[in-house]
Amino acid sequence: MPRVVLLHSALGDSRLWRRQVEALAASFEVVAPDLPGFGSVPMPTEPFSFVDAVVSELPGMLVGNSFGGMVALRTALAHPELVSRLVLIAPGRRDFQWTDQLRDHFASEEAAIEAGDLVAATEVNMEFWVAPEHRDEVRPQQLRALQLQTAHAEPELVWPDEVALGDLDVPTLVIVGDQDKADFRKIAEQLAAEIPAAELEVVEGAGHLVGLDRPAELNALLLEFLAG
Repeated sequence: MPRVVLLHSALGDSRLWRRQVEALAASFEVVAPDLPGFGSVPMPTEPFSFVDAVVSELPGMLVGNSFGGMVALRTALAHPELVSRLVLIAPGRRDFQWTDQLRDHFASEEAAIEAGDLVAATEVNMEFWVAPEHRDEVRPQQLRALQLQTAHAEPELVWPDEVALGDLDVPTLVIVGDQDKADFRKIAEQLAAEIPAAELEVVEGAGHLVGLDRPAELNALLLEFLAG
């Protein structure tokens, strides 16, 4: 069966994908790894690359949400021969100029982390990103990630050389919730416009974690697009 690799957001770990794994498993070989510093994988102590970690799961089709979407995009740009289809769900973008709303949020999270209060940092993220009905599910995943990421000094993070979005010829689906933060709606629109083989889908009633907020709608989009 065709392989699909699911990359989680920074709010949790591979368990965020359980609804999608169940929906895709009948048609695809589904792999949902924990990225370094999340879930079951400790933060490395030496310089490392998220892209290299993903490449070890390829070739296949690549799906990423938020931070995982940024990692998926950078992986596809660096290794297009390994990625047959690409799905970016509310992806991040390294060169994006964040609004004051996002900068203030990141500052609040960082202040709590620097104070050593990981529970408070977790709650900052729950209140900003996660619908109330999903917070009990996401909260322990976020707390676990913060514990792993603060267990020792942060290692150097290595990214591949930048490649222009216009050079990416991998069929790409960009998905964003209509209730997501304005920054991420704008990023989705930008990427859909700049990647030549990209299309944009906006999911009504979904926030940043589309797979939790509107799983049936996301699963339908994935099944159709990944089937080609």
